[in-house]
Amino acid sequence: MLKDLFPKKRKFATISPNQGAKDRVPEGLMNKCKRCGEILLSRELEKNVKTCPHCGYHFSMTAPERIDATLDEGSFVEFDAHLLTGDPLSFPDYPEKVQKAREMSGLDEAIVSGYGTIAGFPLYIAVMDFRFIMGSMGSVVGERLARTVERATDDGVPVVIFTVSGGARMQEGIFSLMQMAKVSAALRRHADAGRLYIAVCTNPTTGGVTASFAMQGDLNLAEPGAMIGFAGRRIIESTIRQQLPEEFQTAEFLLEHGMLDEVVHRKDMKPYLATVLAMHSKRGEPNGHRTAF
Repeated sequence: MLKDLFPKKRKFATISPNQGAKDRVPEGLMNKCKRCGEILLSRELEKNVKTCPHCGYHFSMTAPERIDATLDEGSFVEFDAHLLTGDPLSFPDYPEKVQKAREMSGLDEAIVSGYGTIAGFPLYIAVMDFRFIMGSMGSVVGERLARTVERATDDGVPVVIFTVSGGARMQEGIFSLMQMAKVSAALRRHADAGRLYIAVCTNPTTGGVTASFAMQGDLNLAEPGAMIGFAGRRIIESTIRQQLPEEFQTAEFLLEHGMLDEVVHRKDMKPYLATVLAMHSKRGEPNGHRTAF
């Protein structure tokens, strides 16, 4: 037999994996791009405002991260943090779900709102956070948004809202759906007063948020690749019995079909907003607007 021709057996050393090495690698040191698959150092990702330097993929951002990346350093003052979610419908396990979201995200709600400046220009800003029950819009989210817009109207400054949401929060039923009308009404009064509203859609922006304030801006912007829509692809296709384009509900598709004014890379968002604010200021200078304080 063939094995008899080679009677001598060679011994090979085997190397056991060092189980402790894995534990010594700091958590969060590296990230993998979901689009191109490149392995990125976390510090490299932070330098690029959480966008892939190879393919431009936009990673998700928390509300605090986006505020830091958008506003002038140290200018942000938060408002309405005392407004906390209740349980108006006594929905099963809803209080526990809210508490879990608070512990996981470090936020009290799915939105952070307040006052700040961009390149010295004052504005009110509200930023949604997907980590908090998928950025869903409940009564407190709507109330914080409405108050933000009303303050901007009274103080005569623009308002910018960054959206990321799965839509209305079902655990609050009609109380959640009412927020669509309430925020829309506040934005109408803002527009009637001649104030500027900039809406920025990020990935994903869906449901009742898209059907209301996310698409009501004087200027409607979005980040590249953001999914923006009302109902999901499968629901629409089963309803109209047609195959939708592959790029359907992307920011680029909406821009092509006139639903957005511009798709802006995250690295360009702050200077872009600064340019728009300068164009709409009374004298083209930061002190052209009356500040809130």
